[in-house]
Amino acid sequence: MPPFPRFIAIAATAVAATLIPTTSIAKPPATTPDGLARLPAITPVMTCAAVTGLDLTGATDAPVTITSATVVGTNCEVRGTIAPANTIVARLPVNGWTQRYVQTGCGGLCGNATINYGQAATCPVVADGTVASATTDMGHQGRNDGSWAAGNPQAQIDFAYRGVHVTAQVAKALITAFYGRSPAYSYFTGCSDGGREALMEAQRFPTDFDGIAAGAPANNMAVQNTFHHAWNVLANKDASGNYILLADKLPLVHAAVLRACDGIDGLTDGLIDDPRLCRFDPASLVCADTATCLTPAQASVVRKLHDGAVDARGRRLEPFISHEWGSELEWTLFVPAAQGQVVGSENFALSYLRYLADPNDPNPAYQLTDLRLTVESFWSTVLPSSTYMAAMDPDLGAFRRSNGKLLLWHGWNDQHISPQSTLLYYDAMRRVMGAGAVDRFARLYLFPGMAHCGGGEGPNTFDVLTPVMAWVESGRQPGRIIATRTDRSRPVYPYPAVARYDGSGSIDDAANFVPFTPRNPVRNDDEWIGKRLYSHGYQTSPRAVDGRLVL
Repeated sequence: MPPFPRFIAIAATAVAATLIPTTSIAKPPATTPDGLARLPAITPVMTCAAVTGLDLTGATDAPVTITSATVVGTNCEVRGTIAPANTIVARLPVNGWTQRYVQTGCGGLCGNATINYGQAATCPVVADGTVASATTDMGHQGRNDGSWAAGNPQAQIDFAYRGVHVTAQVAKALITAFYGRSPAYSYFTGCSDGGREALMEAQRFPTDFDGIAAGAPANNMAVQNTFHHAWNVLANKDASGNYILLADKLPLVHAAVLRACDGIDGLTDGLIDDPRLCRFDPASLVCADTATCLTPAQASVVRKLHDGAVDARGRRLEPFISHEWGSELEWTLFVPAAQGQVVGSENFALSYLRYLADPNDPNPAYQLTDLRLTVESFWSTVLPSSTYMAAMDPDLGAFRRSNGKLLLWHGWNDQHISPQSTLLYYDAMRRVMGAGAVDRFARLYLFPGMAHCGGGEGPNTFDVLTPVMAWVESGRQPGRIIATRTDRSRPVYPYPAVARYDGSGSIDDAANFVPFTPRNPVRNDDEWIGKRLYSHGYQTSPRAVDGRLVL
């Protein structure tokens, strides 16, 4: 709801209108050109130094300790702890606060409380420093290899969902004390694990935020950080444990993919608007000249890396299309430059398999070769942590009823998390809640050529927060989002619409593109072993009892 002073201003205008001819009144618009509410800036009612003396008892169900409050630039930077070990960092504008709160997520397995706006950094009210913001390390500090979870069930709970929620509670209490009023609007933005955190909030705590931007969400974490990343490594090893495909072949594969599929969207520009339409066959690169071609074994690896993990009978252990065609230059995350290198995917998988897959039985000696690629192994590996770590529930009815708005986004060239994961979640939402209901509160954007949370060959800098704010504050539904990269800009439209060149002007200028919705949109293939993970009612709220996690 609008803050109380706005009603005073409206009432005053109404009184004035009875005394002065209406033609002489210059009534300011209720919203900015961006669709944001015009909220008066509020100054603090206390000094920054005095924040350390605040008693935030009751803000959440755990003790809160404020350790420091210091003016840094134009913000009062506050640091503290929510028991037992959630570090919180907040920034409160000292020269004028426009009554918005933005909480940011973090990536990986977190452990570091750093406010990172990511793709929301270009949002005007973020850029001008008038929003209050906060973040958390999610209940643990130090190494990001999962070892923090061993024998620490509360840290696992805080990382799964509690840390973000209690941070929202405490930050809002802190803001209310500092400015003498609570936020008019609250938002969350995050990518990767931050995207998982975003969806976890919408699912478990639907009234914490009015609007949420969830980028490349790792919502299927228990599968993502086990079979998905493990397959990236295991599918590329021969019987002797040597890598079959090395990174020097990736440009060759990428160039061949572009030759085959760059033009399917009607424009040869180095980008594939919808990689699902690409029918590239790696076997086409096999020839006797190993300097300019692939061996049959290397071509087989390329196919396996694209398709994703399967068991010996071909049953899918992750959704079909693990890495989209066109993303090959990003595969250095799991395809090494030389034998003997340890790739990123191996570290991600081992961190989870050793310390988080089984919450009460860590196994620091676990190796990727210990993971059996079977259906039985899938469920025994994935289920123990999925009920509290995954954010797969497609029923966001409570979030919708609270008037919440959700913007999902993903890069088509994401090398960490497959866009298919987000597509299947969006499909599940529409199946469970109804397409019409979902359209009233959620949108999905897919960015051609963009890698994980940014980077890549396509336009990869854009503002996801302003569209969410405008939808919440003025009802303006999100339309096109302009993405830029050096000298190129492109519009991205709500899925399933794509951008099409209008035939005139530079292909590097977003102004020369229009929306196009395919008459027969691609149907995402959701047939895989874990399909039923996209369901309602599976989530649990475990407790830490005597050093063990009790579900």
